[in-house]
Amino acid sequence: MHPLSRFLTFIRFSHTIFALPFAMGSMVVAARSQRGFPGWRIFGLILVCMVFARTAAMLFNRIVDWEIDKRNPRTVARHQLFGKGAAIAACCVSALLFIATTSLINPICFLLSPIAIAIVFFYSLTKRFTHAAQLFLGLALSVSPVGAWLAVTGSFALPPLILAAGVLCWVAGFDIIYALQDVETDNREGLHSLVVWLGVPRALVLAGVFHFFLLVSLAGFGLSAHLGAIYFLGLLPVPLLLIYEHRMARTLDVALINKAFFETNAVVGLLFVIMTTVDAFFPHTIIHH
Repeated sequence: MHPLSRFLTFIRFSHTIFALPFAMGSMVVAARSQRGFPGWRIFGLILVCMVFARTAAMLFNRIVDWEIDKRNPRTVARHQLFGKGAAIAACCVSALLFIATTSLINPICFLLSPIAIAIVFFYSLTKRFTHAAQLFLGLALSVSPVGAWLAVTGSFALPPLILAAGVLCWVAGFDIIYALQDVETDNREGLHSLVVWLGVPRALVLAGVFHFFLLVSLAGFGLSAHLGAIYFLGLLPVPLLLIYEHRMARTLDVALINKAFFETNAVVGLLFVIMTTVDAFFPHTIIHH
């Protein structure tokens, strides 16, 4: 395997698709209230920041879980893809590049960038002392729509905060489903999660509750940002996609869970960013409140 391919596999680069659409959607809506498209420079800087932040977060996760991953059948081969020393160096470089890139956006993004890095790093430690680890992962990814909004406007607003709450619920719900694969390992290693705490049946019910609040938040984001009919019509398939994901999760078949987890959540994110972007370019469909 090519060294770059090994690195991208090591950090599960394909999973970047989960947080990126919500950052891009937030950027588009923020830009609409300013002057339309934010410009290729800001677009590129937001994209680069997302990649650097997530890369640093995943590398930190791999580093702190290095020995645990060696004892987990699902992750036992990870340390063979990339050396620990190289992972530490790459993590530091990615974090510094993230902070440096925010300095090219605006002062508030630069000032808040160390806090953002601290949040995404902190998640990797939480399963050692709290069952709310899935909520902390949701918090880590919920930073992205707020950061994108700040990059465009330089100020806080209600819509990205509502969207951030939705991202938190979305991620917490799908990470409960993802954690089903590791419940035996987590119990053996003394690690915490909502699945370990509640057991599989009740944890799946809670995942459904989180995803219900995701739907509420997506609707709230559309209303607070004065989005139109295109956006709301685009949300109609989302409940069906989530129902499909939960049905697959209840089979407890690891292959089906992985397939549903990646495909369903990728489509949810893709639908969101496409419909948000299309709606922004067709303001005549705005629903007046």
